[in-house]
Amino acid sequence: MEALITNGIKVTVVPAYEPQYSRPAHDKYLFSYIVTIENQSEETVQLLRRYWHIWDMAGLDREVEGEGVIGEQPILRPGQVHQYDSWCELESGIGNMEGFYLMQKKEDGSFFEAQIPLFHLLAPFLMN
Repeated sequence: MEALITNGIKVTVVPAYEPQYSRPAHDKYLFSYIVTIENQSEETVQLLRRYWHIWDMAGLDREVEGEGVIGEQPILRPGQVHQYDSWCELESGIGNMEGFYLMQKKEDGSFFEAQIPLFHLLAPFLMN
């Protein structure tokens, strides 16, 4: 589990290898991850956009960005938490991800980036 706090927004990520959906013989390794976004600030904020940087040891380096998360642009009042799960496919079974959420403070309309911590994706059988 990895966590970062930016401007009072705590982002925690818990990744997991999904062997039942992976096909190592065909260079397909699927990972799920659960993201928890907790508003520890005194202000109401809204998550508007996401940006991910994904590295795969197979040599693939990609960026993913778009509106919200899982079709939502959640508003978080002080103390509120938003959690969602998603997935990523790698070709090598070894990689990592990091990124940020574009957030807007509802009181004054200002924007900031809440950092998503770097987390590792590793198929357990590749550890030895």
